[in-house]
Amino acid sequence: MVRLKGPFSRRTSKQAPAENPFEPDSPIATADRTEEATETDVEATASQANLAGRRVSSNLRVDPAEPISIVEQRPKILFINQYYWPDHASTAQHLTDLAESFAARGYDCQVLCGSGAYLGKAADRAAAPPARETRNGVEIRRVRSTALGRRSTLSRMIDYLSFYIKAIVVSLFLPRREVVVTLTTPPIIGLIGVILRFVKGSKHVLWSMDLHPDASLALGRMSIKNPLVRLIDRISAEVYRRADRVVALGPYMADRLLAKGVRPKRIETIPVWSRRDEVYPRPKAGNSLRKSLGLEDKFVVMYSGNLGIAHSFEEFIEAARRLKPRSEIVFLFVGDGPRRREVEAAKDDHSLTNVIMLNYFPREQLHDSLSLADIHLISMRREMAGIVVPGKLYGVMASARPALFVGPAHSETADTIRRSGCGWTIPLGDVDELVRVIDSAATDASDAVRRGELGRTAFLKFFDKDVCCREWIDLVDALIPAPSDVVSIPPRRRGAAIGSGREPVRVTAIRREAI
Repeated sequence: MVRLKGPFSRRTSKQAPAENPFEPDSPIATADRTEEATETDVEATASQANLAGRRVSSNLRVDPAEPISIVEQRPKILFINQYYWPDHASTAQHLTDLAESFAARGYDCQVLCGSGAYLGKAADRAAAPPARETRNGVEIRRVRSTALGRRSTLSRMIDYLSFYIKAIVVSLFLPRREVVVTLTTPPIIGLIGVILRFVKGSKHVLWSMDLHPDASLALGRMSIKNPLVRLIDRISAEVYRRADRVVALGPYMADRLLAKGVRPKRIETIPVWSRRDEVYPRPKAGNSLRKSLGLEDKFVVMYSGNLGIAHSFEEFIEAARRLKPRSEIVFLFVGDGPRRREVEAAKDDHSLTNVIMLNYFPREQLHDSLSLADIHLISMRREMAGIVVPGKLYGVMASARPALFVGPAHSETADTIRRSGCGWTIPLGDVDELVRVIDSAATDASDAVRRGELGRTAFLKFFDKDVCCREWIDLVDALIPAPSDVVSIPPRRRGAAIGSGREPVRVTAIRREAI
């Protein structure tokens, strides 16, 4: 919607018959000059609107007594994902950042998410967030779903299915939104975007945080020979192909999308991010968490985030076992996930007193939690390259700490570390090199500090929230054209007096007949 801006006013007076209209100071001559000035202002306003990408009707007539303004209405956006604030899941945190960034710039944003993550225990029901609320300009609509958790594949599938069914029904009854952004939790939730694109004419943007069922197939947890899996794979590929835009997290993921048949012009590459206002360098000496954990005189090797099936932990456990005699070196695992029990079991089996296991810290403590490390560990299994992109790297870079990546050399994470110089990349299974790097850094931390500073510089330039969300806003603005290329002002009612106290003229983005 466009409104014209710029106050135009005209003095009016009763015409006296004795006045000579050709006298320069006569009321009529003055009114004529004012009218000419008004027409000039209208032309200038039309020119400004043209420069802004709008064509103003040549028959534009303005009541000079009424204020006019140019304001563009932003598209209305619906975001759909199972997790959102206050959940700690990575997709929840990034979606919260993105939705609130759009809302801060005047977009009408609504999020459709689940509440099941907060209803897992009866004791938690009273503290569960409401079904509807508005936070930082974003309208949140939560649907009640099961909360069996991530204990098994079956429990996850039930949680996914319960949210999926509720989300489809609710989304069909919501008012139309120009843009629908779907993430990938649960898998194939993008099908709702395809449905809304067909039923309501919304533009669909699929934010590919990971690829399904590609992940399960790559890890051998599913077989393409299974007819059901084969059907899911076909539906997933079709959802990607039918999206108006697909946002990949990096070039290797984009390559996999191309292999699915997604048109190159529909693929945008925008990384996930961290926030400079949340994660920033803190000196070890003044870190309250480091002190409370008794790590003030330790060299902390930290893994922070999801302990998931896409990651490798065997190298880290073996490195901890070999470095156990170095009492000043501590391995700190912070987070949760399907493989946490394996790490805990290995710690107990090898009596690794140099390994500490903690749950997630609140998001508001990220600057302290990430800064308490001397080195951050990141890992990824070889077959997961291009399927997942560990977003924890950008928080590590924001904290000005170096990253030590164990995983495939050809991946987004490895490329970013090499190009920025913010850490080390080590092949899977090379425990000797892993131990050497940690031992060297613990002996002389100067190289690690230098790499951390390089990471902070690259983060501010490429991976800060504001930088990445700006790319998202540009994407949506390019996807949604102006509602109309003709802007005109509705005609004044017949007989209505100029300046009669009516509401200011509002220009809508609807084509109107020439006045």
